[in-house]
Amino acid sequence: MKDRIQAKLLQLRSHLLPGERQLGWMPIFNLGFLAFLFMPLLFSSLGVDYSLRVPDVPFAPTLFSLVVFLPLYFLLYRSSGVQAILCMLGIGSLALLLLPFNPFSNTYLIYAIAGAAFLDARLLQRLAWVVLLLGAFLFEILLLRVPVFIFAITAIISVAVFTSNHFQVENERKRVALKLSHDEVKRLAALAERERIGRDLHDLLGHTLSLITLKSELAGRLLDRDPGAARREIDEVTWVARDALSQVRLAVTGIRAAGLATELASARRMLESARIQFNYSLQDVKLEPAQETALALVVREAVTNIQRHARARAVRVSLEASNGRARMQICDDGHGGEIVPGNGVNGMRERIEGLEGKLQIGSRRGKGTRIDIEFPISSDVNEVSRNGAGKPISMQWNS
Repeated sequence: MKDRIQAKLLQLRSHLLPGERQLGWMPIFNLGFLAFLFMPLLFSSLGVDYSLRVPDVPFAPTLFSLVVFLPLYFLLYRSSGVQAILCMLGIGSLALLLLPFNPFSNTYLIYAIAGAAFLDARLLQRLAWVVLLLGAFLFEILLLRVPVFIFAITAIISVAVFTSNHFQVENERKRVALKLSHDEVKRLAALAERERIGRDLHDLLGHTLSLITLKSELAGRLLDRDPGAARREIDEVTWVARDALSQVRLAVTGIRAAGLATELASARRMLESARIQFNYSLQDVKLEPAQETALALVVREAVTNIQRHARARAVRVSLEASNGRARMQICDDGHGGEIVPGNGVNGMRERIEGLEGKLQIGSRRGKGTRIDIEFPISSDVNEVSRNGAGKPISMQWNS
């Protein structure tokens, strides 16, 4: 039942707000400020003079203004260009038209100026709209002889809201630009990898297939004159073909192997999109393809779980080796708590146990979660770091 209600709410939000802007529920929560329009009713019930020299008239215009405001408000988030400007001016006009009936109509003006930050225009142009709206409101305030402190409060709040929304828009633009940059890097990396695979397969199979062709033709010519020599040539063809098959399998294994560096880069993109700080330090550990693939898949599973469930602010991954054993640690500062083993956790443990290693998970409520991995490495490990200074490289990415 809870999931069904949540799905309905998400569907309603998708109809009201554009998903590509990733605004979340904030525009809907901001509608709570409409309660200020009804403050005169509260003051009236308390016996306070709320009129501020504005004639005491029926409250019907305020209710009618809400019917006009709500469509303009949601349309503003879905509009661009002239249509967005018209929506903003429409909301600002409601503030001016309602002021003779409700001194708290400045609420609409604040909504209009907040929307000006989302206009697809240069900052100076958006600021010009802000000045225009505030100027029109000040003119009416002086005309109606409403206390000027109402304008002062409105101006302060409006500028603060506009500034906040402006930086939100700028951060969103930077996020989109960063995503496009990542996508382009990923595309170029995939293109370079395809070219590398093509070169490797050409170098691997070109000579081998030429040799098989020559020996097959030679065996065909020797078949009638010297069957024994023809058989030897065919045996050599068989051996060359089997060797080529073995090399192709090794090449394919390398292609299918998941790279740890690639997985860490992907983890960075995922976590920074969730506003989670990510840093890692790696020694130059010589890993076999199977070992690197296992660690990459463990990092993928762990980071996915952190992003979905941990509510963490920071994540750290480290890899080092000594005495013929490699050790990796993945830790976060999330809410922690009891870990219920599922397919993901069991899969991580099985991969590490397949390397004759062990995986341990420690988690305390409010103290985050830590995954410790250890397994033997067969080759000598170069413990000189990638910066040549004898210490592990530390790369930190702040979201």
